[in-house]
Order: sequence, then structure tokens, then C-alpha cells
Amino acid sequence: MEKYVQYLSQLIPEKDSLKLVKTEAKKYYMEHTPQECYEIFPVLYQSENFQIQEVGVFLAGYVADRYPDALGFLRNTVSLHESWKVQEILAMAFDAYCATIGYESALPVIWDWFTDENANVRRAASEGLRVWTSRPYFKEHPEAAIELLASHKEDESEYVRKSAGNSLRDISKKHAALVADELGKWDLSSRKAAQVYKLASKFL
Repeated sequence: MEKYVQYLSQLIPEKDSLKLVKTEAKKYYMEHTPQECYEIFPVLYQSENFQIQEVGVFLAGYVADRYPDALGFLRNTVSLHESWKVQEILAMAFDAYCATIGYESALPVIWDWFTDENANVRRAASEGLRVWTSRPYFKEHPEAAIELLASHKEDESEYVRKSAGNSLRDISKKHAALVADELGKWDLSSRKAAQVYKLASKFL
């Protein structure tokens, strides 16, 4: 483990390099057992280098289907990280988990994350699956994606509302009628719902 941390410390530059982080995380995952990935991700997360932390976050997402506490780590620990860049990786790691178990099978977990008290958890579920209707299951069932995202129209967090609105806007490019039908049901006297509506209806 120590050698790998040293390797990453020498490889990853000071400036932000998401491509390199993703490449190294995937490479480690493909070349090591799930158990090895599970054992090293908490070690990587302890690094002072946020990009090494991100490699750990990705690895947690890759093995969360086998280790429930890895999913709990993402939800309860990574979601508290102060860096918005790490929050972006949290969203990607959550998507990796959903892809591994299948998006339909992940529906209960997605709903559960959507109702978490932490805005970063809710936003990770919303943002991680963009573009929602490019994902299996949601591609065939866009109405399910719309229902999930519409549940955030009154979210207390603007951060979450913007993610939901932008995700609905993405879906409207191919499913304009379905999104328009959903938006037509909203009470736009609500400032929060009106904000999401404005984002979601951009291409309608």
C-alpha cells in the first residue's frame, strides 16, 4: 500500500488532473482484487493530496456492490469533504456503483440517497447519473428518471435544485413531451420550483 501511495504522489501533479485520477483508479481496480481495492481506498483517502483521495473515492465506488460499508463510506464520509472537486468524484463513484448492480436494481438506493439530509448526498445521486436517459433502464424508462428528479423541485438546497433542473433539461432534448407534461403539473408560485422549472424548460 505504501508503495502505491508513493507511486501516486510522484505521478499525480499538483494541478488538477481528473483524467489521470480516473485512469489510475480504473487501472488499479482492473489489476487488483476487490479485497485489495477495499483495503486500500481508506488509506488513499487519508492522503493530504486531494487527487489521491479521489482515487480512493473511485475505488470505493467500484467495490461498493460487494462491500456495503464502502457505500456507507461514500455516503457518510466523502459527502462531508469540503472540496467541491471531491464531491464531483462522489457523484461519479455513486454512478459506478449503480452501473455495477444495474440501474433498475439501484432504484431503492437512489431514492434513499435522494432523501438523505445531506445535500451533497442528494446532489451526488442527481448529478452522478447525468445524462440520466443515456443509462440503461432509464433509457427505456425516461418517466422514472423524470419522477426521481422532479422530487427535488422543492429541495432546500439550491445546489441540489440546480442539478435536478439541469438533468431534466438534458432529458428534454429527447423526451420533450414527457418533461413538459411533468413541468405542467408544478405550482410555479413556489420560488424553488420556479427556479428548477426555468432550468428544466430551457429547450422546450
